[in-house]
Amino acid sequence: AEFLSKSGAAKKVIYPGLKDHPQHELAKKQMRGFGGMVSADFGSIEKAKKVLNNVKIFTLAESLGGVESLICHPASMTHASVPKEEREKYGFTDALVRFSVGIEDVEDLIRDVEMSLK
Repeated sequence: AEFLSKSGAAKKVIYPGLKDHPQHELAKKQMRGFGGMVSADFGSIEKAKKVLNNVKIFTLAESLGGVESLICHPASMTHASVPKEEREKYGFTDALVRFSVGIEDVEDLIRDVEMSLK
């Protein structure tokens, strides 16, 4: 989440562990950690597809919460049946990518996303 936020790779990063998240303070009180789910809006469907198509460690899948790192495109996967206007009203844009971080090395995962954007 920090890499995506600080590098400018994503237009918007949604993760309660980031200090600019609207519920960061609440998450600090209620959680021991901030979890392994990170969403990033890459600003365009083209950039989102670039990440989705080029990551090597993350597996494209709708499941989450396992030990392996997964990546998902909610607009075409989990929320494909929701009309676009309705999806976008709640932040599920075509440029949104959801990451479920598993047990792989964090630096390897960061490098994977970084390389997918080149």
